[in-house]
Amino acid sequence: MPFLDVNGTRLHYEDAGTGPALLLLHGWGTSGRVWYSCLPDLVRDHRVVTLDWRGCGRSDHPADGNTIAGVTADLVTAIETLRIKPTVVGSSIGGLFATELALARPELVERVVAVDSPGYWPSTGMLDQVLDLRKQLVDDRAGTLAGWVPDWFAPGAAPELVDWTVRQLLDSGAYIDELFTECTTYDPRPRLKDLAVPITYLHGELDAQIPLEVPRGCAAETPGARVHVLAGCGHVPHQENPRAFTAALRIIAA
Repeated sequence: MPFLDVNGTRLHYEDAGTGPALLLLHGWGTSGRVWYSCLPDLVRDHRVVTLDWRGCGRSDHPADGNTIAGVTADLVTAIETLRIKPTVVGSSIGGLFATELALARPELVERVVAVDSPGYWPSTGMLDQVLDLRKQLVDDRAGTLAGWVPDWFAPGAAPELVDWTVRQLLDSGAYIDELFTECTTYDPRPRLKDLAVPITYLHGELDAQIPLEVPRGCAAETPGARVHVLAGCGHVPHQENPRAFTAALRIIAA
């Protein structure tokens, strides 16, 4: 399996296809595997890199560096090592990483696609929920995830998909829980006016975690930003409806 040695940590990645580069970033605690249903279509005409960020999947699970800044620094090194200038597609908290990367190093990024990204929501609309979740993960990690993850998906999602997602989360490192604490004070809106690369907020219509007011609010602060809503999808549209997701991504990245 291919790995990158990044800031003292081994990060697992997969790299396939040729053409304009896409860097796909998964959400909290999952892995690059969440993109598998999208890959056969995308690699036909794109170079597609999926990366398990630190603490997740097949990458190392270090006790240090599990912050938005730490993961963003890893992305800088990964992009420079792979010699790509990608469209960075970030799911959930991966959208925060993509946005922070573009703010810090716009010359490395072609565009950003923030997929159901939480934006400022953990520090405002769901502050109490996030703080409570942080405690519950310590007390009963398996039970907490089993109760929380089904709400990531729109009604009718296959139980097998939900169970598979829970298993990925249980395999991730517990140190990434620190990201929840950091997100309770995170609000990018004052800096979005400085974003120098195009961004699209791609959001599931039925996302029960992050309401549509969040991408619309972020887009209102970001020059030239667009919001694209995927009908019938929840928080992880790339898993719920890969065909609709890849079709939308092709329009955005064209």
